[in-house]
Amino acid sequence: MSGERRQVRQLLHVLVLTVIAALAVLSSGGAAQAAESSTPRANLADGNSTPSGGVTLQTQEPPLTAADKDLVVKVRLAGLWEIPGGKMAMTKGVSPRVRQIGQMIASQHVRLDALDRAAAKELGVALPDQPNPQQRRWLDEMADASGSTFDDIFVDRLRAAHGNIFPAIAVVRATTDNDTVRKLAQSANAFVLTHMTLLESTGLVRYEELPKAAAPATGPIAAAEKRTANGGIAVSVIWVILAVALIAGAVFTTRMIRPRAFGNGQKGRRRAGRDDFAPRTGPIPVQPTDNGYYPRQGLRLSSGPRSLP
Repeated sequence: MSGERRQVRQLLHVLVLTVIAALAVLSSGGAAQAAESSTPRANLADGNSTPSGGVTLQTQEPPLTAADKDLVVKVRLAGLWEIPGGKMAMTKGVSPRVRQIGQMIASQHVRLDALDRAAAKELGVALPDQPNPQQRRWLDEMADASGSTFDDIFVDRLRAAHGNIFPAIAVVRATTDNDTVRKLAQSANAFVLTHMTLLESTGLVRYEELPKAAAPATGPIAAAEKRTANGGIAVSVIWVILAVALIAGAVFTTRMIRPRAFGNGQKGRRRAGRDDFAPRTGPIPVQPTDNGYYPRQGLRLSSGPRSLP
């Protein structure tokens, strides 16, 4: 019995250690996330931030990524060719809708260009002063066209260009750490979406010539939101391990303390049933019958002396 008690104590110790380890992993991941979320952002106006400990630190705005700089430059390039292209549509467009859209796109790009130049000055990003070679070819193509051909070229070129920059703006808006770039991306997204809608309202967009979206990935979804911050262990895996350990410990503990619950009592009953039919080793007692004869000897009981035949 002492050996069984020692095994039960050891098993309980293992279960307790398993639970403590699992809770420690979960609590460390939660603490890391809480610490990260509770850290105050820097005051970008004066460059100071005061953490909870009361220590004043000098901070700066997050550094620009390559995607951040590329977006600032692309917004500038878009204005450098779409402003003259819109003004061209105001005079060369055959359709009244094309002339109206040309005026709206040109004026809105003037406003977006002003926002972009202000952001570039704040961020220290150098901006181009001329359209790139591809944009200059588009402007030359529109300058050489006339009539309905101009309307087709104007709508096709601008719609394709807006479709190319639209996803780039969305990615930067969703991923940048820089507040200035984030605001610029949000403003640019609104302008580009408006221009795409205006161009599509002409009915001249040839959708079959536009680039198609890539097929969605078929693999498992990235589990960034399902992982803790302490090494990437999935929370669900930790809970499964903990549950298996608890169930196994409960089963083994019950088996040690109450063996009959797992079939030992049934075996004992079967052994007892077999013992009832085991041969006897002692003398068999003889009981008289109702008529006074012993069934085995065949003798009759009498109150007087027994006479021989």
